[in-house]
Amino acid sequence: MSQIINENILWKAAEKLRDKCDPADYKNVVLGLVFLKYVSDKFTAKYNELKNYGDGREEDDDYYISDHVFIVPKEALWSEISKYTKTNKKLSDGKEKNLGQLIDEAFILLEKSNNQLKGILPKTYSKSDLDKTALGELVDFFTNNLNMEDADGDFFGQVYEYYIGAFAKYIPAKGGEFFTPKSLVELMVDILEPYKGRVYDPCCGSGGMFVQCSKFVKEHQGLVDDISIFGQESNPGTWKMAKMNLAIRGLEGDLGQKNGDSFTDDLHKSLRADFIIANPPYNLKEYWKPSLEGDPRWIFGRPDDKNANYAWLSLMYSKLAPKGKAAILMPNGATTSNTGADYEVRKKMIESGKVEAILALPNKLFNNVGISVQCWILNKAKNNTDILFVNADNMGTLISRKIRVLESSDIKKIVKAYKDFESGYLKDVPGFCKRSTIDEIREKDYSLNPGRYVGTDESNKMTPEEIKIELRKTSAELFELMKGGEELEKKVKKILEEEMK
Repeated sequence: MSQIINENILWKAAEKLRDKCDPADYKNVVLGLVFLKYVSDKFTAKYNELKNYGDGREEDDDYYISDHVFIVPKEALWSEISKYTKTNKKLSDGKEKNLGQLIDEAFILLEKSNNQLKGILPKTYSKSDLDKTALGELVDFFTNNLNMEDADGDFFGQVYEYYIGAFAKYIPAKGGEFFTPKSLVELMVDILEPYKGRVYDPCCGSGGMFVQCSKFVKEHQGLVDDISIFGQESNPGTWKMAKMNLAIRGLEGDLGQKNGDSFTDDLHKSLRADFIIANPPYNLKEYWKPSLEGDPRWIFGRPDDKNANYAWLSLMYSKLAPKGKAAILMPNGATTSNTGADYEVRKKMIESGKVEAILALPNKLFNNVGISVQCWILNKAKNNTDILFVNADNMGTLISRKIRVLESSDIKKIVKAYKDFESGYLKDVPGFCKRSTIDEIREKDYSLNPGRYVGTDESNKMTPEEIKIELRKTSAELFELMKGGEELEKKVKKILEEEMK
């Protein structure tokens, strides 16, 4: 049964850690506990259901595994751990263990009992710098306010995504390391339509792209087992969270045996993906290593070694299967950059006909940075040099002073333009979309900024006659105002003269 998350409750939980640990650690602390509560609640509910049969099947792991329920040993159950939020657990040898140690041991037991969780659960709750009183209050808060017995993997995912997005507001982004907004992921997935095949993200973060792909397949009555997930993430903590995110939803994915840099430690060297969906770190400066010189992935030439934007684009193109497509978010400057080797690489990409579309998106879509981005669509099977340009920078709805979201109607409009372009039925819409030829692009010196191609919407532009009529109307109104002002001035002057007598 799906549930709706109460964001107020979730945020109150996070506030219990305020001033008790570094804000960057909030999500690790809170998400670990939410995970533990979820798997414990689900196991307990299944245990009670099986016990009703009266034949001992509640002790058979296969009944849990077949229903995608994780095995939770007694010592790792939330009901057991939550007994010690205000006191230490006394052991038979007279020693004591505090709450943080008990939580860490619970995660160790979970990993031993569930192969898919090995090496990915947090075991840092016994750290000396984590306030144990606050930890106890947080555990109590979840005990009283977060019941997930009837929840499904999607509910946990909603909680997970809420925390990742909420915490992103308070953690400064470095090099483009931020949570990709849900509406942006939906746009890219709806464009690529990954019904079946291999899906790859070389900088997968917490796995949001993969989750959205699986949702797309389910919503279109497809089989999730028809897509194969491949990913890589350089940050060890984020890599573990991605593994947790997939595991809790019952998704099988190959994220490698460890975290790793996709440039220098490619964990999927032989992979050729049908779909690539990615939001790589922007303008990454210190990515280049001597081992990257002459790399076969630089199909369009050696990328700039001081900015990784075109290295990411080249890497992802090289990973595409013969009919593969990629949707990649890039900073606006990438479409016009002439620094280093960017211009030459972009020129070769355009001339080869593999750039299918550039979508300019509005600003304020990201929680913690005000930048606007563009989505590049690369198509390895494309056999012409025309490119679709979409300027959607005036779309979206501001839900706060700093945050904007793309509505479903916005996404549908952009996707329709792309599908019409694909099918050859696109009608250029001034100010919004245009199919441009290679000659037009050459004339603009290989700039790929959509604003230079789509022009402006002049549908509401007045004719010279209408302008004259409007001017006469405005002049008449101004004249009446001036006349009224003169009369008022005379009255005021008369009143003042009488007062002075």
